[in-house]
Amino acid sequence: MSLETTHGESAAPLHPHSLYGRLGAEAFWRIARAFYGRIERDTLLRPIFPADLEEPIRNQAEFLIQYFGGPTTYSERKGHPRLRMRHAPYSIGFAERNAWVAAMEGALEDAAIPEPDRTVMRQYFAHTATFLMNSES
Repeated sequence: MSLETTHGESAAPLHPHSLYGRLGAEAFWRIARAFYGRIERDTLLRPIFPADLEEPIRNQAEFLIQYFGGPTTYSERKGHPRLRMRHAPYSIGFAERNAWVAAMEGALEDAAIPEPDRTVMRQYFAHTATFLMNSES
C-alpha cells in the first residue's frame, strides 16, 4: 500500500505494526471503550458478549496494542491470540461480520484515530472479520 503526500509524492508505505509508536497505548484503549460502547447498544452483537464488558475491553485493547506494535501484554496474560479458536464458539456470518466491522469503524471515528492510520486499521479489521466468519447465515 502506498500513500501519497499532499504534493502527490509517494510516502513510505505504512506498516500496521508501527501504529503503536505513532498513536500510543491510550488510543487503543479509546478504541476498545468506544467499540464496546457501541456493542452495548447493538441488538445483534450484544448477546454474544458477557454481561460485564470490562474484561473484553481489556482483552481488545491489549490485543490491538500488541498487534499494532506495542508491548506483548496480551500474549503474556492470555497466550497466543488464536483468533479463530477464540471466536469459534460464536456463529459469525455476514450479518455479524458486517455489524462488527461497522462498530469498529465507528469506534475508530469516536476515538479520533487520524488518517492514514485509520485506513490501515480499517483494512485490518475488515480482513480479520472476514477471516473469522464461520457461518453462512
